[in-house]
Amino acid sequence: MVLGIESSCDETGAGIVRDGRLLAHVVASSMDEHARFGGVVPEIAARAHLHSFNPVVRRALDQAGLRLHQIDAVAVTTGPGLSGALQVGLAGAKTLAYAAGVPLYGVHHLAGHVAADTLEHGPLPEPCVVLIVSGGHTSLLLVRDLVREPILHLGDTRDDAAGECFDKVARILGLPYPGGPAIDRAARDGDPKAVVLPRPLTRPGDDPYAFSFSGLKTAAARWVEQHRLRGEEPSVADGAAALQEAVADVLTRKALAACRAHDVQTLVVVGGVAANSRVRALAERRCAAAGIELRVPPMTLCTDNGAMIAAVGALLVRSGAAPAPLDVTIDPSAPLEYASLTPLPVGQRPSAGMTC
Repeated sequence: MVLGIESSCDETGAGIVRDGRLLAHVVASSMDEHARFGGVVPEIAARAHLHSFNPVVRRALDQAGLRLHQIDAVAVTTGPGLSGALQVGLAGAKTLAYAAGVPLYGVHHLAGHVAADTLEHGPLPEPCVVLIVSGGHTSLLLVRDLVREPILHLGDTRDDAAGECFDKVARILGLPYPGGPAIDRAARDGDPKAVVLPRPLTRPGDDPYAFSFSGLKTAAARWVEQHRLRGEEPSVADGAAALQEAVADVLTRKALAACRAHDVQTLVVVGGVAANSRVRALAERRCAAAGIELRVPPMTLCTDNGAMIAAVGALLVRSGAAPAPLDVTIDPSAPLEYASLTPLPVGQRPSAGMTC
């Protein structure tokens, strides 16, 4: 019985998982507080986590019909993310683990997104290709055993992530924050062929698995600028539809290429942008044509949540992984190498030439 805590950005999440089965899933978002600034303000996010932490954990325990003493372990996101936000979640998780007398596990945020799919579809096939798409991350991974083996990066974003591209272009088009859902809604009434936008890093000779959405963002911005210089307002619906189509095309094209190259029969798409309707639809169509199984978590598990962290924690417990020390720290820029993430305090970190 694992309680998971997530606080890496603007959602305070608590989830409870027992033997791979989801018992509780509670999220409090501070998104409305950030919307007037057009993006997440770290200090506001940290303060919101402080206010939400106890109520969210209480609601999760109530939802599962449990008391804290019935929890067997606590798992918490220790990176990457906003430093102040991570600190709040880790301090709270340490307190809960100490009070309950149970082990604490530090979890990599992106591994949580991968594990979210197991709560809906069961254990991950070994191996599988995982496409992580969110506001800050776009990566193609080859995953075998999520908690026992290193995670192989096939490709990552070189600049803007897919979700970041949506946010920035949405602002240019005059759409509200967060940009991803706003782009998705606006695109329903648009023609994706009305605007010609580039497909970055898809030409022969380009890195087959790397991503770059900065140029796509700039192309969309110039399209808007050209209309306004002529005294015209561009079609928001057409711009949104064309942008969404370009992002979905690049993401799914590269993901399917990775599956074919590595002889993998399952593609898992996770992260906040996995909730995008066009990304889902195009992935479904292309996977069906290629004979590849597609797994995408429910939309409620695509965005940041504590259930996904609890899912990793449960896998770590079952694998016999060593828990984190109670003086574990955070790593706001941690690369994804292993699902378990237990950074040491600065004075205890190995010096150059030493290994952990």
